[in-house]
Amino acid sequence: MPNIPGLRSVYAKVGGIVYFGRMLDKIRLHAANQLPADYIANLGIGFDGRCCNFLGVDYAALRERTLSGGTDEEIMAWCRENGTPRRDEDREVWNGFMMKRGWRDSGRPILQQRIKESGFEHLPIETMFDYIEFDEGRDPVTSRAWEQ
Repeated sequence: MPNIPGLRSVYAKVGGIVYFGRMLDKIRLHAANQLPADYIANLGIGFDGRCCNFLGVDYAALRERTLSGGTDEEIMAWCRENGTPRRDEDREVWNGFMMKRGWRDSGRPILQQRIKESGFEHLPIETMFDYIEFDEGRDPVTSRAWEQ
């Protein structure tokens, strides 16, 4: 899948957590009919579902809030007001879990399957985040995306 304009990296943080901003981008792009079909089936589930569960918000409510307007930070504030309170340590654990998904865990077989199907065996992919980045034309290893 080539780079999709308006869809940010999985490593980009909003409110101190990875993936959240990307989920908002997917919501907005889908509403504007600009999200590729390959992404639509997983809206609200997969990593989106995990992120909503972590924040303690319903995906449909988050979608409605996102499409009503506002900055990413305002939407994150809405999540904090309406969801599960999270401490800095919670966010650190979330980020670590998400950035390492597929590395020595139950997600590994799926990651290996996707690497093979995409012909990415030659790339230094260790996690699902790495796979997504390479799949969309970004090199997370060279940029050391996890440090940003």
